[in-house]
Amino acid sequence: MRCLMCEELSFSHICKSCQKENLEPSFYKRNLPLNIPVYSFYKYNDIKDLILTKHSDLGYYIYKILADLSFSKFAEKFTFRGKLISLSIDDHVRHGYSHTAILNSALSSYHIKPTFSKLRAKNEETFSGKSYDERVQSPRDFELKSFEGEDVILVDDIVTTGLTFMEAIHILESEGKNVLFCLSLSDASKDVSFVDACPLLRDL
Repeated sequence: MRCLMCEELSFSHICKSCQKENLEPSFYKRNLPLNIPVYSFYKYNDIKDLILTKHSDLGYYIYKILADLSFSKFAEKFTFRGKLISLSIDDHVRHGYSHTAILNSALSSYHIKPTFSKLRAKNEETFSGKSYDERVQSPRDFELKSFEGEDVILVDDIVTTGLTFMEAIHILESEGKNVLFCLSLSDASKDVSFVDACPLLRDL
């Protein structure tokens, strides 16, 4: 096959050279109004074409590569005083897989236990291309299923307005859960702050 980025022959959908040169993750941070941080690994515009593959079968392979480059490396270095649950937001299976579940799976480690099918949106209307006001008027209407554990990380692939994360946080907190932070593959905000290293990893 040929690399999607450079079109050179490759054993992977994105060759190792392009992964190293073009997809090295960084750390970006923004705070939600609830004062809960969202950490992201890429700016949305930098990987937009790769993100959009989630609407096809190809997305499975692309998301696996992106998850290994970012979420897996994060999980390897992350430490905590106990155990955390990571929840993928709305991990419905579409096109034969769930893109948020792929990201969540990559967090599996001594301190993080990925958990699935617990936070599903009853409103399946897409938010793509919608304004802030339209998003406010069309909440995701999450349904939360019970699970063991109190401390939670929320996982999604894109953060734009932050409304999806905030709605998920509200329902989790109403059930006595403690959302420590959110992890997103990419951030679409122009005002997102770059940090030299994720504060969660500085003491490692």
